[in-house]
Amino acid sequence: MARTVPADTAMALQGALAAENAAIYGYGVAGARLSGAQLAAAQQDWNQHRAAQATLTAMLTRLGAQPVPAAAAYTLPFPVRTAQQAASLAAFLEEGVTRAYLGLVALDDASLRAFGARAMQACALRAASWRGSTVAFPGLPASALRRPRPSNHSR
Repeated sequence: MARTVPADTAMALQGALAAENAAIYGYGVAGARLSGAQLAAAQQDWNQHRAAQATLTAMLTRLGAQPVPAAAAYTLPFPVRTAQQAASLAAFLEEGVTRAYLGLVALDDASLRAFGARAMQACALRAASWRGSTVAFPGLPASALRRPRPSNHSR
């Protein structure tokens, strides 16, 4: 009997898989512009994303869902012609994967929440390494951290 996977679970896992697929592609582009220790770091990060991709694919398959395949190519957020741009791309990719794992952290399933939290932590650490600094809440855009302006409505 086929298992029915909750829609929110499948969507969160597919979102994380899509982000991992994009990161794998992006690290291939970044790696072409890096050398030395940066290239070694990019290769290590690329392998981490490949392992995560395999894990997510297996999780989706076990749940009876069809993993969405990687695209043949992805649109980059900016041109990558220098090592500095490649490092910026790596940080951007890690931030995107961190955001995708937020979807797992929001699920009811405790094991998936823990898996998502560990994955977010790993991505956030890699992003900080590429960026050279940390951010307050990895995975959230800075705009989400701004306080709402008080309303001028009088009562």
